[in-house]
Amino acid sequence: MLLDPENTLFVRGATPVLLLADAPVHDALPLLAAPDGAVPRCEGWSIVPRLTLCVVDGPRDHGLVVPALAAPVVGGTNDGGASSGMADWCEDAEQAGGAVVLSLDQLPDVLDWSALLSSGTVRGGFMPALA
Repeated sequence: MLLDPENTLFVRGATPVLLLADAPVHDALPLLAAPDGAVPRCEGWSIVPRLTLCVVDGPRDHGLVVPALAAPVVGGTNDGGASSGMADWCEDAEQAGGAVVLSLDQLPDVLDWSALLSSGTVRGGFMPALA
């Protein structure tokens, strides 16, 4: 299933984050329980971060593809444009061995990690990267 890049936000960091809004896999992902801020591993799920496409693969027929090059990336200096930002996000994911993927009803206007992680409505977790 293809997810519109406007329904995503790639956030750079030591452990990068992919936020998904209105994702078809939302109900298949586990409810996130991270009251202390430690995001659990999302068992049975993986991510393939690439410059042009990002694949989130789950159990059975669950999964989605994001046209990553067209998706917004925040964090870092990002002086080189969209491809540089996504390349840097992919590098972050490679260094971290994966990424945190969080599915929400809609993307937040402001990134408030403590509110997101304790909302009780967010689904997802850390997904290991496949080579």
